[in-house]
Amino acid sequence: MPTRLTNFFLRTLREDPADAEVQSHRLLVRAGYIRRAAPGIFTWLPLGLRVKAKIERVIREEMTAAGAHEVHFPALLPREPYEASGRWTSYGDGIFRLQDRKGADYLLAPTHEEMFTLLVKDLYSSYKELPLTIYQIQDKYRDEARPRAGLLRGREFTMKDAYSFDVTDEGQDASYMAQRDAYERIFQRLGLEYVIVAADNGLMGGARSEEFLHPTPVGEDTFVRSAGGYAANVEAFTTVAPDPIPFDGLPAPVVLDSPNTPTITTLVDLANAEYPRPDGREWTAADTLKNVVLALTQVDGTREVVVVGIPGDREIEAKRVEVAFAPAEVEAATEADFAKHPGLVKGYIGPWSEGGAVLGAESTTGIRYFIDPRVVDGTEWITGANLDEKHVFGLVAGRDFTADGVVEAANVREGDPAPDGSGPVELARGMEIGHVFQLGRFFAETLGLKVLDENGKLATVTMGSYGIGVTRILAIIAELNNDDKGLVWPASVAPFDVHVVATGKDQAAFDAAERVVADLEAERYEVLYDDRPKLSPGVKFADAELIGVPKIVIAGRGVADGVVEVWDRRTGERTQVPIDGVVAALRG
Repeated sequence: MPTRLTNFFLRTLREDPADAEVQSHRLLVRAGYIRRAAPGIFTWLPLGLRVKAKIERVIREEMTAAGAHEVHFPALLPREPYEASGRWTSYGDGIFRLQDRKGADYLLAPTHEEMFTLLVKDLYSSYKELPLTIYQIQDKYRDEARPRAGLLRGREFTMKDAYSFDVTDEGQDASYMAQRDAYERIFQRLGLEYVIVAADNGLMGGARSEEFLHPTPVGEDTFVRSAGGYAANVEAFTTVAPDPIPFDGLPAPVVLDSPNTPTITTLVDLANAEYPRPDGREWTAADTLKNVVLALTQVDGTREVVVVGIPGDREIEAKRVEVAFAPAEVEAATEADFAKHPGLVKGYIGPWSEGGAVLGAESTTGIRYFIDPRVVDGTEWITGANLDEKHVFGLVAGRDFTADGVVEAANVREGDPAPDGSGPVELARGMEIGHVFQLGRFFAETLGLKVLDENGKLATVTMGSYGIGVTRILAIIAELNNDDKGLVWPASVAPFDVHVVATGKDQAAFDAAERVVADLEAERYEVLYDDRPKLSPGVKFADAELIGVPKIVIAGRGVADGVVEVWDRRTGERTQVPIDGVVAALRG
């Protein structure tokens, strides 16, 4: 049966929603696909559910082709598995926790690794039953501090998450590639451009982690790529460190007056004016060592102040520094932090002063000191002398100061060399649409997932994790496929195949539309039929353009001549065809 607008649950809007920031959000609400229930939480209406189901069908078909089996877990989960993995605490404020009437703790699932692991542990015991890949399409919940951009970043969202289980690392590699290949087919079928980038492995380790990013200006992720094929998100980018430089014979560092120079710019200006270089080259920000004070809050609540030294022409990149110090939460040191560490002279901080080491585990302050990979032995720097209004010139790394570690905390810039030698990188924005990740044995070891191997001994299972953001993909497709009139869906995910519109007051137009609908239904086309009486053609056309079904058939004045109009929303082409020739025209 066709879907008739006279009794279909649909109301379109002529005005954009006040809270909409991106085009997909505006149009999905106006066209009657979703409605806002709360910040980052949406009610799905019939049109939206139809598109969502089309996307899920593509995913299910490719998961089946890759040998995966579908399951479905609850969204409300008990505390105990997450307590065992440590994530009940490590998630911090990012999840929704609640209690039942008896005081037992639960959470709304942000992800389901623990539950997948425990399910396989409960049912499988032998290597002969592996490999195994199971998946679900399920809603997830994360307490985003600022949900925005409609479905692109919500607090409730739908994901496909799959997990593979193997006895050997070689088996895990094969399972990983099967899912990776399936993701490429999924995104190709959905018409989505994607870039596969190296990603951070995170706390669970694992040998490989890759994200599928859709390049888009509204993306929240920055990634880098080179003409030679290298691609990574900024968190996973590895700096090409210069070779160490011999420092024998270099002059000793000199502490010089530098009043009113709390910033890199003021320091460089003073250095060029008061202390010019002997070789005649001007000092630049790259000659300075910027020391950034950060506060780390560990999972157990303890707080530690650390200092990171980076070249002065760079800035701290928030995502990179978060990865560098994970699982601790990272923020800029506060005034209270400085008050607890009077050995740090704000605005003139450095790892060395005339009395010796100021920073580092063995220093006078005991504050751990980390450096950028570019700060190699033998490099010379201008940096704070940890004395008010004084800087030290000619401070040599490896001779005058050492660090407690090297961290990737500085921003990546256009032109930085790719770590694989494939040339300079460029920066682009993207939206994560999928992630394939080798979890390794973290969850299996933590939750006791072991099977008997071929020698009859217990072996810890190795796992892979594979996620796709279903509702995010829907929003991205909407973001890519629209014009100034409304949505223009690709045929593969459109809510209907054809939108038939009967216009005018003449019953002949409605009779012709009914004939067209019957012909289309007989050929298994999914039809949306605008049979609403007493509405002007302009209103019906505006709704058809807004809803975005790619093929529209209009039964109007031409019916008197035995023709209807077939309108291709994607190309704008309009063609008159015989009333009985619509199916042939659509196939052609």
